[in-house]
Amino acid sequence: MGIASGVLRLTGGFDDDAGLVRRCVGGDRDAFGKLVDRYSARIFGYVSRSVSNFDEAQDVAQEVFIRAFRSLSKFDGRASFATWLFKIAANLCIDKSRKRKGEPRIMPLLDEIAETDRQIDTRWDPESLAIAGEMERAVETCVARMSDKLRSVLLLHDQQFFGYEEIAEILGVPVGTVKSRLYLARARIQETIEEYTNGGNRNA
Repeated sequence: MGIASGVLRLTGGFDDDAGLVRRCVGGDRDAFGKLVDRYSARIFGYVSRSVSNFDEAQDVAQEVFIRAFRSLSKFDGRASFATWLFKIAANLCIDKSRKRKGEPRIMPLLDEIAETDRQIDTRWDPESLAIAGEMERAVETCVARMSDKLRSVLLLHDQQFFGYEEIAEILGVPVGTVKSRLYLARARIQETIEEYTNGGNRNA
């Protein structure tokens, strides 16, 4: 189920994100396991639509937590832990994209990520429509074929429910850029929906 990110400061409680980070830094590895449990589905949901295939998505999602664990002492609490973690994920996805430049991008298989989706983003619906079956596949294909810049903003806002300023922090771009990219991404999806609907009407 999608969870909107909160602002979690280092003064937080024992089992909130910041409290778990403090425990991890203090040597409590079980605390990091709780963070992994808390964010693994969300991270995979983002990564699986940002890299070329399901197996690669699993590897990248695992690498996100490995890097987070190694860098945990650098987390200073100025941003939420979720923002910090997704920044690592976004950078890894960008790295993967650069390495495969020129190679065809394979859309993640919907049936492979469906079970994870049910856990993290049952409201994943960029145009607030009940998209199912072939139309859903058309929209997913549209998202997969977007540029990394547009897709990242769309996923972070409409799938992961980050605010504009959080996305700007994650991607290292101005808020205005976030808004313009989100507008363009949603316009692409709207075009896909209209093309699918018009095509369906012509075939009726």
